[in-house]
Formats: sequence, structure tokens, C-alpha cells
Amino acid sequence: MRTSKKFLWGIGVFSLSLSLLGCNGSETEDQDLSDVTVHKEGFPIVDEPITMTMMAPGTGMMDWEEMPFFQELEKMTNIKFEFVTPPMTDFGTNLNLAFASRDLQDVIFAAGSSNLTRAMEIDYGSQGILIPLEDLIEEYAPNLSRILEENPVIRRNITSPDGHIYSLPAISEGGNAIWASGPLWYNGSWLETLGVTQLPTTTDEFFELMVRFRDEEPAGPGVEVYPISDGSKLQWMRPWFLSAFGMTSRGIEEVDGVVRYNATTDNYRAYLEYMHQLWEEDILDPEIFTQSDDQKKAKGENNQLGVFQDWYSFFTTGEDEVEALKNPMFFPLLSEWSSERVITASPKMSTGTFAITETNPNPAAAIRWVDYFYSEEGNIFGNQGPEGYLWEYVANDSGEQVRVFVEGIDLTNTEEERGKITPFYGITTPGLGVDAPAILVDRNDEPDTRYWDFILEQTQSNIEPYGKVPFPPLALTFEESNTISIPTADITTYLDEMEARFITGVEPINDQTWNEFLETLEQIGSNDLVETYQQAYDRWSHIE
Repeated sequence: MRTSKKFLWGIGVFSLSLSLLGCNGSETEDQDLSDVTVHKEGFPIVDEPITMTMMAPGTGMMDWEEMPFFQELEKMTNIKFEFVTPPMTDFGTNLNLAFASRDLQDVIFAAGSSNLTRAMEIDYGSQGILIPLEDLIEEYAPNLSRILEENPVIRRNITSPDGHIYSLPAISEGGNAIWASGPLWYNGSWLETLGVTQLPTTTDEFFELMVRFRDEEPAGPGVEVYPISDGSKLQWMRPWFLSAFGMTSRGIEEVDGVVRYNATTDNYRAYLEYMHQLWEEDILDPEIFTQSDDQKKAKGENNQLGVFQDWYSFFTTGEDEVEALKNPMFFPLLSEWSSERVITASPKMSTGTFAITETNPNPAAAIRWVDYFYSEEGNIFGNQGPEGYLWEYVANDSGEQVRVFVEGIDLTNTEEERGKITPFYGITTPGLGVDAPAILVDRNDEPDTRYWDFILEQTQSNIEPYGKVPFPPLALTFEESNTISIPTADITTYLDEMEARFITGVEPINDQTWNEFLETLEQIGSNDLVETYQQAYDRWSHIE
């Protein structure tokens, strides 16, 4: 992939080892921080320097204590952190061990909901290991308080059944925040070659175009092509096809207040039959269930893919942003099973990004520190780092102050450079995600926002009118989570296996095999999942 030499766009939209032994042996043991005065606004947060400890998933780019992000924040706030940063792949295990041994850091940063689950929050919160945050937010977090007041659904989503808030969210308000995952993209060169000017709007029209992709040599004579390909065993591509059959994602889904497990519906059977037709007609890549994302991208760079999933199309094709302007975003399809367009939408928030443990000597100071990232200024600081490391202000020839890359930054790999400056790189961090301003290469450049403008236009026309969150990111009680944990894992494994078998024809789709499939799902616990989630949804819908 080539990186634009003009600007770094979207950098604020995304917000992913040391031993655990002796991790609490910081200078906080020698400090009585409980009576330290915490200023409710401005910097510094405290008058005299204090030290806390932090556990977070390491990204492998730079030791956190060496990152300018933390070094400059320490100067601004008078709060220093000592770090325990296991690799991302081991972070969940290390966090569980820390909870089990009660050998915890003062704050848990960027764990994400998969590592610090809602059930864990409730369990460890009830034991006093994680402390409630709602009163601290009200008194010491003006930025987050404002957001929660303006968006009460966010407060509802982060509130546990016991009425407490145990972790802070990552909140997205950027131009593509509605994306639940990277979209599907059409190969624009193929569309131009075949003279296609109107994208398909139904499953039948889509099938007809895929046949043309297969038969009419859109990549040139003799080039092997794959009309549809994926590198995640349909994990990220699946919702875009499910939508044509009236579903937002495979699994638990809420429709008009009623919870269903949509893999047991006739809609899901119709989806499988359609995907099997694509397989039988050599439209699906024969390696779609076995290849890696890198293998898919290699085909994309060779101009062999017609429709593919990725965050941005040039991530797969290897083009630059301007070349990728010709690749349109997939438009939700209609079928006899769905007379209204629908597509999976993100709830624009996630949990588990910041929690305070019982060991913390001054929770108020910790909340004030993290609240900075719920401001637009703090979002830019987090995502692009402090001035002078990735970027700096300079005057252009007209005397205007503009942001440019500092000398020495590798302009072919600005993301890796960013990962050495700030931890807001590849992990789910607390804060307000908004679109950060462009960084220029030359002070007299004009920001080249053509691709970002294209993304916004495609999102506003192809996703926003049809987006629906499958199920709110609510909290289950500890008991509910235990009830569904084994069935959820077993059903997911079974569904992945049977979906591949049905689509590839290893298992034929007929009344007998379908009834056996439904019976197996019920035996594993699909009805129990629906009952549990309905109970949780009803409770969530009544939270003030």
C-alpha cells in the first residue's frame, strides 16, 4: 500500500512486555495521594507530581514510557504513569491473572470489551476490585459529563445492572463512525471496462454482474479473476450479504423490541442458498474459507478481485487514495426476503477502555487525566500526538498557521511513525473520536481531501439511511453471562462449520438437513440465548 504524500486523513477516526511480578512496587507506595488536591479544570491537574500505575495492551511499536504522548502529558498534568504492557495477544490472559491474584495496577487502559467484558466489570465491581465511576464523572469529568448529558443512550449503554459505571467508553463521532466494519468495495476498473454505470440494487442484479465479472475478462485476457473474495472466512463480509435477506448480523438481533436468534430463521436459510448459488457458479473465491487476509490482498494488488471487504479499498488493491476514488462502496441489496434496505450499523461506542481499580491512590486525579481525551483537543493529542513529534505548526507563504509533518517522518509509513508517538494506535482507547485535521507535507500544500470527501459521500448515501444496530451494547448480569458463555461459544463454532458446509455444498440444504440444523442449535442453547438477551434488553430499555 502506498501512503498519500499530501496529508494524513482519518487518523483521528480509529482508535491494538513487562512481567506482572512486582507491578505494584512503584513510588505510589511511598506517597499518600488520597488528600492531594485535584483541580477540576485546567492544567496541571495536581500541583505536585504524583505517580500511578497502568496496565494496557502493548502494540510493540515503542515502550510506553518513551512515548512523547506520556512524556508531554506528564508535564501538562503532573501525573506520571508506570506501565505494565503485555503484548496484545497475551493481554487478556495477563489481565485475568492480575484480577485473580488481585495484583492490579491503579488503572486499566484500552483493554476493550473483549478483554474487560461487561460480566467482568459487574463481577469485579461487586467485589470492590473495580470502583464505581459515576460520581467521579459528575464531579471531575466535565467533557464526558457533557457527552453523557447530550447522549443519554451512551450513559444507558455503559451503566451496569447494579446502577454503577465501571468502565469508560470509546465514543465515535467521525464521518465513518457508523461503520460496523470495513465496507464491501467494487473494483472500479472492472466496472469501467464492462461499461457498468449503475450499481446493482437487488440480489438478482448483483448475481448478473458477478457473472459478467467471471466471464468477460474485466482484468484482461487470460487473467484469473475472483468476482468475490474475503480473507476472514466471511466474518467481515457476511453482514453485507445478510442485509439483503433482512438481517443485520448473524446471531442475536432485536427487531421492534423482540429478540431473535436469526440463524434459526428462514431468512438465514435463504441467505445460505444464495451464497451456495454464488459458490456453485464459481463466483465466490474457492479459497474464501481458507485464505488469510494477506493472501486476499495479494490477489487485490494483482487486480484479480471484483468485490472485496476492507476498511478502505486501497488497503486491498495497493492503490493510492486518488486511484481508489474509482472504487465505489457496496450498496445494500433488496430481495424477496427484504423489501426495505438495512445494513449493520455501529453503536458508535465501545466499553472497557478505562477502569480504576481498588489500588488507585487518587481516583479523582485519574478521571481528570482521562477526561481530556473526551474533548476535541484531547482527541487530536491522543491520535496525532503532541506538537513537535509527528507534526508542527508553521506559517505558509500567506502567513497562515498550518500543520505539517516534522522533518524526518517516514512519509511512506506515517501510521507506524504515529505508533511510536502515541498509544492511540491499533487499540480501543478512551475518548471522543472525531475527524482530526489534515497534516501537510509542504507548508504551501492544500489539504487533499478528495478521498475523505468521497468516503463521506458514499457513507451518507449507502450506509447512513439504512444503518441499524443489531443489538445494543448492554450489560448482562454476572449470572446471565455465565448462563450463556458456553452456549455462545459452542453455537459460534457450530455455525461457522455449518455455514461453510452449506455454502460449499458439502452439506446439502434441504428440509431434512435444515431441521437437523435447527434441532442442533436448540440443543446447544439458542433458545436460552434468546430468553437471556430478551430479559437483559427489557431491563436495559427501562434504564433512565
